[in-house]
Amino acid sequence: MLNKIRFLAVSRKEFIHILRDWRSLALAIAIPVILILLFGYALTLDLKKVPTVVWDQSNTYESRELLSLFQGSPYFSITNFYNNYRDIQLSLDNGRAMIALVIPGDFAQKVKSIKPVKIQVIVDGSDANTSRLAMGYATAIGMIYSRNINAKQMKLQGIGKIVQPVELIQRAWYNPDLRSENVIIPGIIAIVLIVIAAMLTSITIAKEWEMGTMEQLISTPIQGPELIFGKIVPYFIIGMTDVGIAVAMGEWLFNIPIRGNPGLLFAISSVFLIGALFFGMTLSVVLKSQVIASQMAIVIGFMPTIILSGFVFAVENMPLPIQIITYIVPAKYFITIIRGIYMKGIGLEIMWLNALFLTIYAIIMVIASNKKLKLKLE
Repeated sequence: MLNKIRFLAVSRKEFIHILRDWRSLALAIAIPVILILLFGYALTLDLKKVPTVVWDQSNTYESRELLSLFQGSPYFSITNFYNNYRDIQLSLDNGRAMIALVIPGDFAQKVKSIKPVKIQVIVDGSDANTSRLAMGYATAIGMIYSRNINAKQMKLQGIGKIVQPVELIQRAWYNPDLRSENVIIPGIIAIVLIVIAAMLTSITIAKEWEMGTMEQLISTPIQGPELIFGKIVPYFIIGMTDVGIAVAMGEWLFNIPIRGNPGLLFAISSVFLIGALFFGMTLSVVLKSQVIASQMAIVIGFMPTIILSGFVFAVENMPLPIQIITYIVPAKYFITIIRGIYMKGIGLEIMWLNALFLTIYAIIMVIASNKKLKLKLE
């Protein structure tokens, strides 16, 4: 059983340490603000206004009509017109353009005579993802232009409108505008908690060893669980405060409301936070060095949360061995639940298995940190 007096004394001592080191406290509060601003505004999965250059060898009404489709698209922005490949290559080399369109001189003639015509689309392949998306959108615009030409020709020939046998009506549920912010902002909560929890608590016990105060604590009647839980409480309060900040900023700055149960969101966040706190505490107990413990927190905690959780990169697109590894990354389950609450408005009746994995993770971390500290004290 925890002794209430000793437990509260440790918590009070840790609070005093945090308040005295105002820079660390300010950083702990500023981290969610900084991460949301950086990820929310800088990290985008959307393709918008890709700088595009054109060599229009036809320079006719038909070619300008095609270019108007590109210019009117939200995905392309025509920045320059050239009349040779050298200028096109230079614009791609220096990064002023990511895509180039080369329209042949016989474009209008072939369009009028309903003959196949090829338009060269050159993309900067050094950015594979953007290039792939740009080529897809350019192909779609080409298909729209071809359809418009066919419709005009049929009208001139007195042919009525042809009904397509199959028509696909697209609807995007949960994220109708396909905004990347709706996917990124909820996931930032996991990043914030890992940074606050794992990195700050990873130095707490290590700091006691380095300062020589751990020997003093060992000589007192304090028990291992009282020491660990007492040190965890201040960081738990800071972490949950950061969750509130992240939720509020998502609502006010990016207009991303919580469609599900806010209480469930904070409850699941607290479970994930507890696991992350005790994970950092375990590193601190085992390594006894603030520098090494914080570095390991980044390598083992922060990096997998960014790369292997599905926060940015889809797990389904990863090689099978890596997909298997992602099953031991707690943030994967947490981000799945958070996005489900935010975007789909669903609860534990659907996501109970993810919540169970998070709970097991938290319990394992609590037991591991207490056992490791007990061995160190003995």
